[in-house]
Amino acid sequence: MEILLVDGYNMIGDWPELRVLREKDLAAARDILVDKMAEYQAYTGMRVIVVFDAHFVPGSETKYKNYRIEVIFTKENESADERIEKLAKELKDIRTEIHVATSDFLEQWVTFGLGALRKSARELAIEVNQIEQRISRQVDDMKKQRRSSSLTLSDEVAEIFEKWRRGDR
Repeated sequence: MEILLVDGYNMIGDWPELRVLREKDLAAARDILVDKMAEYQAYTGMRVIVVFDAHFVPGSETKYKNYRIEVIFTKENESADERIEKLAKELKDIRTEIHVATSDFLEQWVTFGLGALRKSARELAIEVNQIEQRISRQVDDMKKQRRSSSLTLSDEVAEIFEKWRRGDR
């Protein structure tokens, strides 16, 4: 089993399109990141946990699932780095490979010391872009095949299938 722990605000601050959006609408940038991570999870099969610092969203700790992605807003006075370190310790076992996505150099080394594999924000962005391109090509191929087949799906049925594929029932 593979698990990807993502420092959410670190990705938003590093990915150019999200960094620009963050200045106008931080919530929208978070939503787009979670959507991209849902695509990543659906394509790779990895369990994905996105962690956001509480200092941008004050209050008690919040956890929720969006698609199959686990999203955690840390409790007040707890950083995403601290939560990611705790998760890396808790989730680590002989059958589990932990990946940590952050460009925070110190955090990379701390989690590496805990046995996790490091992935920079840039590396994850490249992977996400490649996956989006593959998915786009597959969708185009499916559309071509659908046009040539006698079976056509209504937009409503296609939307239901898409929700199933993403795990959002």
